[in-house]
Amino acid sequence: MAYAYDPQNVFAKILRGEIPNRTVLETAHSLAFHDIAPKAPVHVLVIPRGPYVCWDHFAAAADDAEIADFTRAVAEVARIAEVAPGAGGAGYRLISNAGANGVQEVPHLHVHVMGGHPMGPMVLLR
Repeated sequence: MAYAYDPQNVFAKILRGEIPNRTVLETAHSLAFHDIAPKAPVHVLVIPRGPYVCWDHFAAAADDAEIADFTRAVAEVARIAEVAPGAGGAGYRLISNAGANGVQEVPHLHVHVMGGHPMGPMVLLR
């Protein structure tokens, strides 16, 4: 399947330094920063530096080093933010939306690391 990556999306601009961010963690293949409209006391976005639209694009096209780095970056953000249960935190939620039905707003893979209070139900049924 072909994925159309838009190099003008807001996260691509952040990666190029055109838009400032409040960085939490930088690695060789990933960047983590505070969400500008947090929905929880802890709300950090983790993005790969590569041009990946969503999780399945990343899983299919990223190399092993990128995948390992991104996965470890997400875990490190939870530790840094003091929400990781293994680091004494009370837990967190990871969210990654994909496509229209997933309500993906920015066409660049990103994972929301959210915590700092009970997160409530995973999904509200309509």
